[in-house]
Amino acid sequence: MFADRAKIVIRSGKGGDGHVSFRREKYIPDGGPDGGDGGKGGDVIFEIDDGETTLIQFRHRRKFSAQDGQPGGKRRCHGSNGASLILKVPAGTVIKKADTGEVIADMSGENRSQMILRGGRGGFGNMHYATPTMQAPKYAQPGQEAKELEVLLELKVIADVGLIGFPNVGKSTFLSRVTNANPKIANYPFTTLSPNLGVVDLDGGGFVIADIPGLIEGASEGAGLGHEFLRHVERTKVFIHVVDAASTEGRDPIEDIYAINRELKAYREDLADRPQVIAANKLDAFVADNEDEKGDPLARLKKEFEPKGIPVFGISAVSGQGVKDLLRQVQLMLKEIPRETTVFEPEYDPETTFAGKNLPFTVTKSAEEAKTFLVEGPRIERMLGYTNLDSEKGFQFFQKFLRENGILKQLEALGIQDGDTVRMYGLQFDYYKE
Repeated sequence: MFADRAKIVIRSGKGGDGHVSFRREKYIPDGGPDGGDGGKGGDVIFEIDDGETTLIQFRHRRKFSAQDGQPGGKRRCHGSNGASLILKVPAGTVIKKADTGEVIADMSGENRSQMILRGGRGGFGNMHYATPTMQAPKYAQPGQEAKELEVLLELKVIADVGLIGFPNVGKSTFLSRVTNANPKIANYPFTTLSPNLGVVDLDGGGFVIADIPGLIEGASEGAGLGHEFLRHVERTKVFIHVVDAASTEGRDPIEDIYAINRELKAYREDLADRPQVIAANKLDAFVADNEDEKGDPLARLKKEFEPKGIPVFGISAVSGQGVKDLLRQVQLMLKEIPRETTVFEPEYDPETTFAGKNLPFTVTKSAEEAKTFLVEGPRIERMLGYTNLDSEKGFQFFQKFLRENGILKQLEALGIQDGDTVRMYGLQFDYYKE
């Protein structure tokens, strides 16, 4: 089964908590704090595996998690770091934020390994919090929380040349003749359901060619499996547009070309402007059956498209007639185009979003209680989760947090006065200006 799309949830490892302990040995009754630090949580890393060709391994499992860091121990023992999670994907996989479609990473070209989620930092043990005025701190820092993200994986095949055209025009037959690929060939109403890749070997340089599954009108709007198919043409540099020149199924080859180009343009504006070569296929069938009924289809196609700069070659994918000349033309066109793989630029950085500075918070004046102000939001809740307000060090950190994040300024802008009340998630403080 070919799978080119999967939605999964990835989770980095939580940092291990710092430890609270005190050195207690014979003859050393007051040895001081010796709680060790927690270990770092594991990262989530994507890597290219050249042996993989589909995303099928992600179809039957929904969530993937890195290992949590271990908590610190007594005697300054550091908790072990959590193992990173390495997910293997085929080359050409694009990783996107599932809810917005923003690109996080494109596993193509030289980008063979990328960390997507960083594991949580381990918390400091209480050995870090001793001060001249607090020599026996009973506080250790919790480990940083794990990060979780739903991502969409999309496989966009990497090929120099894409075969496009309606179903049953002979693309699979053409691919099997010019490469070592072995696609299934039959007269299906909707034909190939997965891209087939093959390598064309020519003197002076070969190229990779992909049989893109047959398109239909409305594909750009999702008709049939339109979006699933069109995704695979985004990296190709040249299109071989295969048409049934003999009209064996009653279709007009000129109208077919215009219809497919409309779908390409509707899906992505620049696709229809990429270099094309028209392969007027099944000419052997026309000569045998329709010579007296219609005009020369090859001449009609040349007259219509060559003035537009699109070369037309009459071929027979079955007999091989005209195929070599067509491939030589494609080879010449590719030499004029940079060979670098099209790589989609990142649009979203999980690390920036998960950084505490980007979490929201609100500062408001209570409508129910006089002289009372409310400070709320994920950023505040997170800060309170890892701060021990009962310790001198923790309370100093709390005050610094309020000052550096502009919360005190916002309270003053709302008119807070000395002695007024500030509430944060069940905690209550009296305000006094420093």
